[in-house]
Amino acid sequence: MGGHVFECNQCGRQHYSYHSCRNRSCPKCHKTDTQAWLQGRQPELLPVPYYHVIFTLPHELRRFARLHQKQVYGLLIKSAARSITKLAADPRYVGGLVGVMAVLHTWGSNLAYHPHVHCLVTAGGVSSDGQKWLPASDNYLVPVKALSRLFRGVLLDHIRSQFQDIQLPESVWQKDWVVHCKPAVQGTGKVLDYLGRYVHRVAITNSRIVSIEDGKVTFRYKDYRSCRTKTMTIAAGEFIRRFLQHVLPSNVHKVRYYGLWSPSNRKRLTQMQGLLAQTDKDEQPQFQDVHVEAPPPWQAKICPYCKTGTLIWIGRLPRQQRAPP
Repeated sequence: MGGHVFECNQCGRQHYSYHSCRNRSCPKCHKTDTQAWLQGRQPELLPVPYYHVIFTLPHELRRFARLHQKQVYGLLIKSAARSITKLAADPRYVGGLVGVMAVLHTWGSNLAYHPHVHCLVTAGGVSSDGQKWLPASDNYLVPVKALSRLFRGVLLDHIRSQFQDIQLPESVWQKDWVVHCKPAVQGTGKVLDYLGRYVHRVAITNSRIVSIEDGKVTFRYKDYRSCRTKTMTIAAGEFIRRFLQHVLPSNVHKVRYYGLWSPSNRKRLTQMQGLLAQTDKDEQPQFQDVHVEAPPPWQAKICPYCKTGTLIWIGRLPRQQRAPP
């Protein structure tokens, strides 16, 4: 697609900035898409706290999911959202309809196949008559252990209904499924930035690739057990295999909206925004700190290698003409 070449005025290393190819799996092309998504979600925010809930598919089902991506990914997202909305509707917890934004991820930091769903959930919900906001308890949304078991039952029921001939291992019923629930970044203006990091992110960014030499690729990854950043070197073919297994099939939507954020509840959402804004005007959404325009490619940037020098534009990369496959 062509691009531009920059050189650091301190360390002398060159940096390449390529033109966008617009592919949703490209590591370079989604900063402006993220900003556009953030701007589009701003009118849907509520001036309330939020929770970040993560649902992970167990290891025993990952090969099955890899073979049936189009069906299983949709069931995974729907089951996660349905579990939250159902448990939160219990009067012992929230007792109302919460809003859920669900984002599908299929990778771990080392590019391993690790399907899971990130959900942003309102810390409260609207009452059944649509006239009252029911806040969740402080630092508590729903019991995680019950949520894990409910998620397990809902997803396995969906799988057995859609794949009637499939034989699932008994261990998936006997083990606890991993579900994490924690408060999200507080402050309405920061909530969208928090979720925006998960919407257009792909398996790896170019900045994490340390070197490509002798048919091997070295890249950085985070070891969550030790909470340290490490490097891994693997053969180029293995690197490509790991990356491509996270390219979603066509027509698979990685972001979906449920509960109060469902398109069918737009009217109820608008009514509740007005009610909450009238109740506490000091907590109305502030969006000025969310939307930041992406800088043009020729604007001076800090060198990503030495972190001190400035990148100077030195040339243009022509678009390459390739023969059809």
